[in-house]
Amino acid sequence: MTSADWSDVRERLARLAAAPGAREVFGAASHGWRLEPPLRAGELAEAEAQLGVELPGEYRSFLLEAGRGGAGPAYGLFPMRRLDGLWQWDGDGADLTDRGTLGRPFAHVEPFNPADGLPGPPDEDDYSSEEEFNAAEDAYWEQHEAAVFAPEHSVGLLYLCHVGCALREALVVTGPARGRMWADDTAADGGFQPLDDHDGTPLGFARWYRRWLEQAEGQVAQSGWH
Repeated sequence: MTSADWSDVRERLARLAAAPGAREVFGAASHGWRLEPPLRAGELAEAEAQLGVELPGEYRSFLLEAGRGGAGPAYGLFPMRRLDGLWQWDGDGADLTDRGTLGRPFAHVEPFNPADGLPGPPDEDDYSSEEEFNAAEDAYWEQHEAAVFAPEHSVGLLYLCHVGCALREALVVTGPARGRMWADDTAADGGFQPLDDHDGTPLGFARWYRRWLEQAEGQVAQSGWH
């Protein structure tokens, strides 16, 4: 994905922030329609050197021209910050981004679910006591979660926002789907899947962000704002 023009974004966010119905948009109370300041070119270069990877073009241009995070889909974009000398992303679920594996390819182009093929939970009728069943159930869920949430499933993914109920959306940084947005629904046993636009077109970062902005403006307009 190439770079994008973000020159209109701050003005549109400011108009939304001033609109009476804007507070009703999902997640608005979290991000408040505010973008943090953009990164300077030197800061981005330092961050990419630390991470050992060049970020996809549309997201790079957003960081440099629009902001390093803040107002965005759902509860907002995880901001990119220098914490303890290291550039990383901050937010609920931002720690799912493994800085050390962003340069390794995310191998997938089709949806996949790490839960597929795993055995089902134990049946209480197969155990002679409640204590045995509870122990078996605890062991099952421990093994299930270890398989479903294994870090290798998300190498090359940059987690950008939390959409609620521990579901998140991420940008593919490395691999055949580089530049595409994916959903991580593993918290609901839904696995990973690429995000598409209404017409089935794959969503890159720019369209993903602008689609949210257009939907927010449409919702606010329906509430009577012009």
